[in-house]
Amino acid sequence: MSDDRYHDTEEEMKDTKDGKDERKESDSDYEDVCFICRRPESKAGKMFRLPNHICVCDDCMHKTMDAVSQFDYQGLLNQPPTDDGDDRRFPNISFVNLADLQGDGGIPNKQKIKKKKRSEEKPEIDIRNIMPPHKIKEKLDEYVVGQEHAKKVMSVAVYNHYKRVATGTMDEIEIEKSNMLMIGPTGCGKTYLVKTLARLLDVPLAIADATSLTEAGYIGDDIESVVSKLLAAADNDVERAERGIIFIDEIDKIAKKQNTNARDVSGESVQQGMLKLLEGAEVEVPVGANSKNAMVPLATVNTRNILFICGGAFPDLEEIIKQRLNKRTSIGYNAELRDKYDKEKNILSRVTVEDIRKFGMIPEFIGRLPIIFTLEGLSKEMLVKILTEPKNAILKQYQKLLELDEVKLEFAQGALEAIAEKALEKDTGARALRAIIEEFMLDIMYEVPKDENIGRVTITREYIEGVGGPIIDIRSNSLEHPDRLNVIEGSAAR
Repeated sequence: MSDDRYHDTEEEMKDTKDGKDERKESDSDYEDVCFICRRPESKAGKMFRLPNHICVCDDCMHKTMDAVSQFDYQGLLNQPPTDDGDDRRFPNISFVNLADLQGDGGIPNKQKIKKKKRSEEKPEIDIRNIMPPHKIKEKLDEYVVGQEHAKKVMSVAVYNHYKRVATGTMDEIEIEKSNMLMIGPTGCGKTYLVKTLARLLDVPLAIADATSLTEAGYIGDDIESVVSKLLAAADNDVERAERGIIFIDEIDKIAKKQNTNARDVSGESVQQGMLKLLEGAEVEVPVGANSKNAMVPLATVNTRNILFICGGAFPDLEEIIKQRLNKRTSIGYNAELRDKYDKEKNILSRVTVEDIRKFGMIPEFIGRLPIIFTLEGLSKEMLVKILTEPKNAILKQYQKLLELDEVKLEFAQGALEAIAEKALEKDTGARALRAIIEEFMLDIMYEVPKDENIGRVTITREYIEGVGGPIIDIRSNSLEHPDRLNVIEGSAAR
């Protein structure tokens, strides 16, 4: 009898334990929401848990306590009416019964929302056991065509930076940050390089535009907003954000304004405000918002281990470089012609710190970006490679789309060269390729799904130039040769 009772009790305890485990597992998929401001725990921070599943964030709790402390509610409620009948008590005030706010007690309820599940894919490069630079460059080669020097510089800088993050100090010697400044014409792949690198490393990446930054107190984004974007990209995880990457594009737009007497609120003053960020400082940034205000809690982020990469096209920098190089022109046997550098395509590679300073960047700002490198303008050969070689090349994307319709898409070599020539005329770099391909693929993507007999489409140079059409191969219905394709030229001519 006693044994049976013991077994029953043991089974009940086991059932109770299993129920608790199930509730714990289901509870872990949800996060609490503040009862007052309705922000989730990931945005508002740690919650105060009150009876009946009511949660209040730290910020709302402090504001409530501050408001309550200003008045003697209990004294006012308990005061009797005066002799002249003046009732000093608050009218229609009654205490809230917390039981009325109680839900069904189950999970999920109104006070919980589903957590965002973070991707469980392993990064290709582990920052704790980071690959040597040549391995990082090999990974970049799979996605980015050309720019060999830029990829080499970035690989070494990232390798050194994350070794510094992992070790902190080496024999009491503190390693300086490897902040970078990349200079290159529009469409040469500056942003794409940084995006690819951040994806390979699986670190938070914030891309900010320097054109919107202004001095503190003026309309526009504060300088600290770039760190706020990084914190948001790291799902408000301060520790993860402190080893992320911030890419500030259009950095040339905050150069000093020449020959102006007006206050330069979006130029030199922004550069001066960024000095501490680049070097490493503790910055207070709002959590879950773009600007600081009384209703938003602040988090302190240390920028000491954040890698800053600045990029810009620096228009007219070529003229400054040519002026410096042409100073050697003179009369005599060793004289150099004034137009010697006019036809040099890669003149940006000769840039020096003095040229960037003359452009309008202050010396203190340049000094905090020790690694300066340039990207080449894209040539016809590079554009042809961009179309076909990278893992996610544009042509591979269209081939995959038509493959879903069981149609094979091919491009003649002449067609690739014609696309590259058209892109060079637009002078907007690799961005022009997508616009050109969208234009001539429109008719094909519209017509191909109409006919199930189409087996292959070959894009020709004549079709790109608008003087012919693609080659359409029709599947043969013959039983003797079921795989034979009949060739029809120009059936989808524009």
